[in-house]
Amino acid sequence: MEPIKDLRVKPGISAKELVDQMFLGGGFSSKNIRIGAEILKNMADDKDCFTFLSFPACIIATGVRGIIKDLVKEKKVDAIITTCGMLDHDLARIWKDYYHGSWDADDNQLRKDGINRLGNIFVPDESYGIVLEKKLQPIIEAIYHKKNNIGTKELIWLIGEAIQNEEKAEESIVYWAWKNKIPIFVPGISDGSVGFQIFMFWQDHTDLNINLMKDERDLCDIVYTHKKTGALMVGGGISKHHTIWWNQFKEGLDYAIYITTATEYDGSLSGARLKEAVSWGKVKPQAKRITIEGDATVILPLMVAALS
Repeated sequence: MEPIKDLRVKPGISAKELVDQMFLGGGFSSKNIRIGAEILKNMADDKDCFTFLSFPACIIATGVRGIIKDLVKEKKVDAIITTCGMLDHDLARIWKDYYHGSWDADDNQLRKDGINRLGNIFVPDESYGIVLEKKLQPIIEAIYHKKNNIGTKELIWLIGEAIQNEEKAEESIVYWAWKNKIPIFVPGISDGSVGFQIFMFWQDHTDLNINLMKDERDLCDIVYTHKKTGALMVGGGISKHHTIWWNQFKEGLDYAIYITTATEYDGSLSGARLKEAVSWGKVKPQAKRITIEGDATVILPLMVAALS
C-alpha cells in the first residue's frame, strides 16, 4: 500500500504538477481525475486507437467550449458525438455573447426581459434563436441547393465551411471540425434551435432529407475498421449512449473515461457507471476505464491541461 501524501500548492505550480499531486494525495474524485488524465494520455499515444469525444450542449455555453475547440483544432480527438444544442451554442457565440448570470435570478423577470437562464449563464433572445434564424436560414438554403440528401456529419462540415470568413470563426468547434475533417455526429439533430431552423426551411423544401442513416453507416465503418477505440464521455444522454452503443459491435471500448454528476440508483443511462457498460459488451472487461464524479467545467480543463 502507498501512503497518502499531502498536497502542496506553491506559486507557479503547473496544472500537470497539481494533477500529479492529486493522485498522490488520494482524496476521492481528485485521484480519479489523475487516473482519467493518464488514460486520456494513453489514448492519445496509442496510434491504433480511434478516439471518440461525447458531450452535451450545456458546457458549450461555458468557457469549456474553448477546451473542446482546442482538442479539435489540435486533432486530439477523431470524432465527436453530441447534441443539437452544442451546435446552437457554438454557432450563436460566433455572432453574439452569452453572459455571467446567477442561479438565484428571478426567472419570471428574466422572461419579461427576454433573457434565458442556463444555470448561472444568461442567454438573451437576440444571442440565441433570433441570431441563429438570421444567420442559418441563408446557409441552410445554400446547402440545400448544393446537396439535399445529407447526414449530420456532412451538414456540419458544410456549415463550418460557410462560416469560415466570420470574424470569430476560429473560436468555433464547428469551424475546426470542417477545417480538420473531424466528423461530428448529432443523432438528435431536431432537438434544438439548429434543428428547428432546418424544420422551418423544410416546410417549403420537403425534398431536403437529413439522412441519419448516412451517419450510422459512417459510425459502422469506424468501429469495424479500427483495431482499438477509446472515448472521453462528458455527461450522459444520447451522446454517451450513441458512443457506447456503436462500440459494442467491436466487443467494446478499449479506453473509456466518463465524467458525470448523475446518480446511479435510478437506473438511468446518465447515472450508469462504466462498469455497468461492461455487462452490455460496450466496454471491454480489460479496458482502461474510470468514472469521475463531478462538474466537467472543473474536471475537463484540469485533465486536458495535464496532457501538456
